Amino acid sequence: MTDLPEDGDRGVAPPIALYSILGFWFFYALLVSLRAAIVGFESQGEMAVRRIIVTVIGIIVTWILYLALRRFDAKPLSIRIVAAFSLAAPFALAMAAANYYIFNVYDPGNFISEGEMMKMTKEQGYLLVSIVEDALSRYFFLAAWAGLYLALSYASEAHRTERRAARLEKAAQQAELRSLRYQVNPHFLFNTLNSLSTLVMRNRPDEAEQMIMSLSNFYRTSLTGDPLDDVPLEEEVHLQKLYLDIEAVRFPDRLHTVIDIPPALMSACVPGLILQPLVENAIKYGVSRTSSPVEIRITAREDGGLMHIAVTDDGDNPPSLSDSGSGIGLANVRDRLTARFGESGRIAYGPREGDGFSVLLTLPIIRRGC
Repeated sequence: MTDLPEDGDRGVAPPIALYSILGFWFFYALLVSLRAAIVGFESQGEMAVRRIIVTVIGIIVTWILYLALRRFDAKPLSIRIVAAFSLAAPFALAMAAANYYIFNVYDPGNFISEGEMMKMTKEQGYLLVSIVEDALSRYFFLAAWAGLYLALSYASEAHRTERRAARLEKAAQQAELRSLRYQVNPHFLFNTLNSLSTLVMRNRPDEAEQMIMSLSNFYRTSLTGDPLDDVPLEEEVHLQKLYLDIEAVRFPDRLHTVIDIPPALMSACVPGLILQPLVENAIKYGVSRTSSPVEIRITAREDGGLMHIAVTDDGDNPPSLSDSGSGIGLANVRDRLTARFGESGRIAYGPREGDGFSVLLTLPIIRRGC
C-alpha cells in the first residue's frame, strides 16, 4: 500500500532521533564525569577533553545506528526488535574500541598505571578482553537507546494509524454526505417529471413549458455548489421558492406559500437542499391529496445557539403509517443532520393539531464557512 503524504513518514523523525541521542550521551557524559570527580582521578581536565571526544564519537556512532534501524521501519515489529538489539552489538564494540584508543593508546599519559601497562604488553589478548568487557557495558547503553527508538517508532506508527483512520473517517463521512445529497435530486426529478407528464396529458403546453424553464433554473442553481458545502439559509430558501414555482404551475389555485424567517437568520449556514425533502413531502401529501387550498409555511427562529426551522402545511390528509414512502425523505434529512452536526442536529415531525403535518429541524447556528 502506498502511504499518502498526509500520513507522514514511517519511524522516528530525524530531529526527534537526534534529540534522543544527544540526551542519552549528555546523560552518559554527566554520569562518567561525576564518577571521575568522586573517585578523584588525576588529570581531570585532560580526561574531560578526551571524554568529550568519546561522547562526540558516541553520538556519531549512535546516529549511524539510527540510520541502520530506519531501514527496518517497514518491517514487522518482531524483525525490528531483533534488528535493534542485534545491531547494537557491533556498534557497542566499535564504541569500546574508540574509547580504548582515546584513553589507552593515544598518548596514555597519566591515565594508565605501570602495572596496567605491563599487563598490556605481556598478557596475550589483554587488548581484546578489555575492549570486549567495555563493549558489554556499552551494549546495554546502546540497547537502551535502541529500546527507546522502538518505543518512539511504535508511538509514531500509532499516530500515523490514528491520522489515517481520521482521514478515512472524514472521507467516509464526506462520501455519505454526497450520497445523501444526491439522493434528493433523483427523487425530486421523478416527482417533477410526473407533474410534467400530467400537464402534457391535460394539453396544457404553456404551463408545461413554464415548468420546464423553472426546472432548468432550479437545477442550474442547485447543482453549482459542492454537496459538502453549507449554504446560507437565504440561498436555501431561494431554491425552495424555485421549486415551489414549479409546483405552483401544477397547483395554481391550491398552493399558497408563506415564508417567515427573521433577516438575522438568513445568513446562517445550513446543508444544501436540506429543506427540499420537507417541501416535497408537503406538496405530495398536503397539496396533491386535497382539492382545497393548502398553505405551506417555512419559518425559522433562534433559541440560544440553536436554530429551529419548521416546514408545515395545513392539508387535510397528512401522511400516515400506510404511506410506505413517506419516511424516505425524512430519513435522508435525519442522516444528513447527524453526519454534519452529530447530536446537535435533530429532526422532529408528526401531524399537527387539527389538519396538516409539521417537520421541525434543530441545528447549531453557524455563520461562517458558507
